[in-house]
Amino acid sequence: MTLTGSGSAYDPPGPTPRVPAAPARVREHGPARRLDRRVVLVTGASSGVGAATARRFAMDGWQLLLNGRDRRCLEQTASGTSALVLPADLAAPGGPRLLAQSALHATGRIDVLFAGAGIGWTGPFAAMPHTDIDRVLALDLNATLHLVREVLPSMIAAGRGRVVLLGSVAGCVGVREEAVHSAAKAGLAAFADALRQELRGTGVGVTFVVPGRVGPTRRGGRPTRRGGPYDRATPRPVSPGCVAREVWEAVRQDRDEAYAPAWRTLPVRIRTLAPAVYRRLLNPFG
Repeated sequence: MTLTGSGSAYDPPGPTPRVPAAPARVREHGPARRLDRRVVLVTGASSGVGAATARRFAMDGWQLLLNGRDRRCLEQTASGTSALVLPADLAAPGGPRLLAQSALHATGRIDVLFAGAGIGWTGPFAAMPHTDIDRVLALDLNATLHLVREVLPSMIAAGRGRVVLLGSVAGCVGVREEAVHSAAKAGLAAFADALRQELRGTGVGVTFVVPGRVGPTRRGGRPTRRGGPYDRATPRPVSPGCVAREVWEAVRQDRDEAYAPAWRTLPVRIRTLAPAVYRRLLNPFG
């Protein structure tokens, strides 16, 4: 029964990563200016999918704005790029507003928002502390919605932009012992659908990315599952790099949804088209 982070405002405890000897050109503040380069704001950029996504955008020459709570991990992600590091706790009161203001002040524009910050908790719901329920919902759902609300007006005014929300297969089909995480990601899925309809004709798009189990993140040489051991032979975890590639392709092609890996659409389709069959499969495979 563990609360863990995924390159989010709540970074898991552990040894502090060493900053590379030749760090990136990292700035936390700068004069208001408008860049000709396309700009992506990545939350959860300290590690995992967020860090991998930032690096993929950097490969194509995008200006990176990197958010997370661990400054040294952000600097490691930024190494070799012209990224601007914007450390902030998105779960803190006013955190999303301050991040959005800092990002727009630094670059004058945000072309893509990748909302990748999140935490998870594994264990029976009846044993989950109330404080952890609040923390998961505060970051995985509430902070993301508030950040989108802060960034969206500038995109609408510019007539272009894309909001990319990092979901989870747990939000599509539900995963036992991850009830609150599943609920938060399901909320993001519904939010993405609703917002996409509202933004039709504005030039601003919404992409919902659905990865399977991301990993492996190892403790003591074993893959972990949101803080606990991941002992299943199948499905095999997908790498952060694989998810980052799907994010990149979805943005490049203006796609509404992306699954990583693609076969992850199968359980979602079974649940939609044959719910009784899906429920019978839950016990042996869920």
